Amino acid sequence: MALQDPRAGPGAGENVLPAGSLSSGPLRDRLEFLRGFLRHPAQVGSVVPSSHRLEQRLVRSAAIAQARTVVELGPGTGGTTAAMLQAMPATARLLAVELDPNFHQHLQQQLDDPRLLLELGSAERLADFLAARRLPAPDAIVSGIPFSTMPPEVSDRIAAVIAQVLRPGGRFVAYQVRAHVADYASRYLGAPDKRWEVVNIPPVRVFTWVKPGDPSQAA
Repeated sequence: MALQDPRAGPGAGENVLPAGSLSSGPLRDRLEFLRGFLRHPAQVGSVVPSSHRLEQRLVRSAAIAQARTVVELGPGTGGTTAAMLQAMPATARLLAVELDPNFHQHLQQQLDDPRLLLELGSAERLADFLAARRLPAPDAIVSGIPFSTMPPEVSDRIAAVIAQVLRPGGRFVAYQVRAHVADYASRYLGAPDKRWEVVNIPPVRVFTWVKPGDPSQAA
C-alpha cells in the first residue's frame, strides 16, 4: 500500500514514512493476506486487506492524529498500520500486536518507522506488552481481529484487557464483518457508535467506544 495516496487532501502526508520504507506493492500484500487467511481463516477473517476508505475511517474514528500512544491488534500485512503511521504525530508510538508469525515477519521487513513497535503474540497479553515497552495508557486501540471466530472465553479476555488498559476518554475502534465484538466489549465500555463501511471487501461494521472517565486521570 502506498503511504501517501494521491486522493489525500492538503496537508496530508506531513508524517509520511521515509521513501522506500514500504517496499511491497498492493499485489504482494494481497497475496500475503490471502496466504494468511488460508493458513488460519479463524484468525484473519477476510481474504483481502482493508480498503483505503476503511483505513481512513479508522484513522478518523480513533482520532489517531491527536493520539500519543496507539495500539493495533491484528495489523495483518500493514495497510491499516501504514495509514495510522501517516496520520500520527511525530512523537507518538504505535504498538502493533500480531498473532501470525508470517504477518509479523512481513511487517518487520516492509515497515520501517521508529514510532512502530511490533509484538508477536496474542492480544490477551496486551497489558504485558505495554508494560514491557513502558508505554502509557493508550489513547486509541484499533482492532481487526475477528471476535466472531474466536473461542468466547478468549474474546472476553481480550475485551476485558482492552477496557483495562485504555485511558479514560480513550477510543476503542473495531472493524468487523459480524457484530460479535459488541457482545463482549459493551460489557466493559458501554454502548458503541456503529457505522457501516461498504467500500470494502467485504463490507464491515465499524464500532467505536469511548472509555468513560476523565482523560486527565490518564498517566
